[in-house]
Amino acid sequence: MTAPESPVVARPVMYQHWRNLTFLHWRYPPDTVQALLPPGLTVQTFDGSAWVGLIPFLMDRVRAPGIPALPWLSRFPETNVRTYVTAPDGSTGIWFFSLDASRLPAVVAARTTFRLPYVWARMSVEADGRRYRYRSRRWSGGAGLSATVTFDAPMEAGPLEHFLAYRFRLYSVIGRGLVYAHAEHPPWPLHRAAVHDLRSDLVEAAGLPAPSTEPLVHASPGVAVRIGRWHRLTAG
Repeated sequence: MTAPESPVVARPVMYQHWRNLTFLHWRYPPDTVQALLPPGLTVQTFDGSAWVGLIPFLMDRVRAPGIPALPWLSRFPETNVRTYVTAPDGSTGIWFFSLDASRLPAVVAARTTFRLPYVWARMSVEADGRRYRYRSRRWSGGAGLSATVTFDAPMEAGPLEHFLAYRFRLYSVIGRGLVYAHAEHPPWPLHRAAVHDLRSDLVEAAGLPAPSTEPLVHASPGVAVRIGRWHRLTAG
């Protein structure tokens, strides 16, 4: 199945590599997720369910145009809690409930510049062959994640994987209105995966009920990403 096509970000405001990712997803009742969204965004469903993702990974080679990647500042773990939404103009993309990161300067910059709900945390990501290990704990409040993920051969993405992973637009609220930015990246190399010893309360910290089932799990070595600037969102 042909993957959805990425937009082209001709003038990125940020370059990033997302590495050693795991996508953990759970089904939720649409009304439960909708209650946490800002006005103007509508939860998007697949097979009648809203989907909430918990995605830990390693952020690498983070830099602005014309600035080299710095060894300490440009490489750090991140974990986001997110869902998938439709905007007033009919576009679809990601709404982030939270984004944990281990570099305080990156947290401050993302909160002030991108108005995204970043949280400072102690975090680690370890990659060992076909195994990823994630650990995190927020400095304030203590919510966190502990998990080991194993994965096997690459898989062909189907409609559900396209719905969950192939997202090229993110939304935020700046001032009194919705804004969006594009994220350009190549097709995901996805692997079927299994999670072991999962302990996390980050979904609950976002205001959602605790997951009641085992997650759907995918892993990926990652992609290079170009992030575009914010645009004001208007109805189509």
